Amino acid sequence: MRRFLCLLVLLCGIGALHAAPAKTAAKTVIVLGDSLSAAHNIPVEAGWVHLLEVRLNDMEPGWTVVNASISGETSLSGRNRLPGLLAQYHPRIVVIELGANDGLQGLPLPNLRDNLTAMVDAAQHAGAKVLLLGIEMPVNYGPQYRDGLRAIYADLAREKHTALVPFLLEGVALRPELMQEDGLHPIAAGEPIVLNTVWPQLEPLLH
Repeated sequence: MRRFLCLLVLLCGIGALHAAPAKTAAKTVIVLGDSLSAAHNIPVEAGWVHLLEVRLNDMEPGWTVVNASISGETSLSGRNRLPGLLAQYHPRIVVIELGANDGLQGLPLPNLRDNLTAMVDAAQHAGAKVLLLGIEMPVNYGPQYRDGLRAIYADLAREKHTALVPFLLEGVALRPELMQEDGLHPIAAGEPIVLNTVWPQLEPLLH
């Protein structure tokens, strides 16, 4: 009987060893953003996050992209949602694209920094690499607020050793022909440029 129990324990242990890689094999990227990542007023298939998924399928098979972006999302609501997403998907990479709605609402910059810091800490504590996507405010918000907002992303990326895209809409925002009438969101033709802005900072995190 003792020999049988020992054998059973051994077999269970072998089974656990074979089962363990299945839990860690999933390669997932979570994009936590607002309307800039949620394909606002354009087909979902045209959005930069979907284009990222297509590129990964072609170049880095085995990766899954979870677009957890919601139009109107703020840094606080993203901060509140992130723990559940981490528990559900166990991502290897978390892309944080939040702050635009906070800025448009004039949220005090220390509040935004606190929320972004909490999200970076949570993602890194869960074992994920982090990519921060910075945003810019319209010029009418004044240089003090705009410069302070810009500095938050740069300082946080340096302090937390995360990857950083300083301005998500680089090469798009100042080209009216690539922007929707609201002047805030790209049209479908601008989304590949957005992906090409993100890709150089995201690609190294895949390896």
